[in-house]
Amino acid sequence: MSIVTVQLGQCGNQIGFEVFDVLFNDSQCSQGFCSKRENEAYQTSCKERFFREENGVPIARAVLVDMEPKVINQVLSKAAQPGRWKYSPHACFCQKQGSGNNWAYGYSVHGPKHEESIMNLIQKEVEKCDSLSGFFIIMSIAGGTGSGLGAFLTQRLQDHYSNALKMNQIIWPYGTGEVIVQNYNSILTLSHLYRSSDALLVQENDAVHKICARLMKIKQISFRDINQVLAHQLGSVFQPTYSAEGAFHYRTNPLGDLMEHLVPHPEFKMLGVRNIPQMSENSLAYSTFTWAGLLKHLRQMLISDAKMDEGIDWQVRPPLPRLPPLGKTSLNREQRFNTSLANLVILRGKDVQSANLGGFEDPALYTSWLGPANAFSVWKTPRAFNRYERSAALVSNSQAFVKPLDAVVGKAWNMFASKAYIHQYTKFGVEEEDFLDSFTLLEQVVASYCNL
Repeated sequence: MSIVTVQLGQCGNQIGFEVFDVLFNDSQCSQGFCSKRENEAYQTSCKERFFREENGVPIARAVLVDMEPKVINQVLSKAAQPGRWKYSPHACFCQKQGSGNNWAYGYSVHGPKHEESIMNLIQKEVEKCDSLSGFFIIMSIAGGTGSGLGAFLTQRLQDHYSNALKMNQIIWPYGTGEVIVQNYNSILTLSHLYRSSDALLVQENDAVHKICARLMKIKQISFRDINQVLAHQLGSVFQPTYSAEGAFHYRTNPLGDLMEHLVPHPEFKMLGVRNIPQMSENSLAYSTFTWAGLLKHLRQMLISDAKMDEGIDWQVRPPLPRLPPLGKTSLNREQRFNTSLANLVILRGKDVQSANLGGFEDPALYTSWLGPANAFSVWKTPRAFNRYERSAALVSNSQAFVKPLDAVVGKAWNMFASKAYIHQYTKFGVEEEDFLDSFTLLEQVVASYCNL
């Protein structure tokens, strides 16, 4: 089954390009540490998901949308280099005027005005799929086009393709701020997506920036560096893995399988990704890893809510069962522990069947109303990913986003209470009641995750 990717705004289009590049380069790589037959089955599965062929050239199953032409033109020309994959030039929509970092303008002006043209492009791409798994929508939540138009289009996809799954990959803005109204844009986007999307796969700029600096050893970090780390993380999740049928049988419904394992209740749909190892090519040449070591670190990253395997807090332990917290100190220690609703570990590489995942089957890791049998899953393939002889990805539905979400809601509320910049939204039809609805919904999300 195929996935149609919708790339929205500058951020969505730049990341989308890197994602398709990682998927294509990995599928073409001969260093998969597996047999030729294994490699061919993997390549076929990857191409079916993300590419279609025209005259022997792989074409990305994607629709590119931006309100300014510059970034779309850049990624079209990058992808058009010989010997690679390409975007279809007929699957792009751009205009001459952006959204001015205003969610209301993207949602209330660009959305209704261009809905028909964009939905026609998406329909044409869907019609080229033998079988549709769903939509993967890549967007930022801080600006205007990706966030406002992205929220609008996700609702329209829900209206037009109610049986198809929709996963929004959202980029969480830097905490220090890129745009003065980014917290308004973020709460409006998140509250609308919570109503119309099946899952939100969240990646944080601050966390990825640290990965680039500390693990990739990059001195001057560019947006391309950040986007390549994001793309690696997404590729590690979406590249094919074995189904329950075993060797050479790859999963055919990637989005459906992800939702089934990770979103057991519509109140909880925020997913995060952690990867191990992540390092520069220079370091990789001198490194060896065992499954036991990788999984020990990955488990501690999960329970201590660390985004990378450097600087993990090894003091954090799962709470002891049936013991009520004693006093304030215990409560603070409890809060440091990241309780999970559902976890999926994806293992790729050499001797993958020998990996022991017992540490992730500990009931103390999970909420009391969902046991490990229902809350934990593992996918495997002996085919290595993106140069790493052994690698693991963890997709987790946990309390990890309580703190950043609570912070964004708090900052937005402080601005809203003093009526700062509200007029920029009301003049495009977003009323104060819409803000209040967003605050109410997101405060309920925070409360639900806190109570896991």
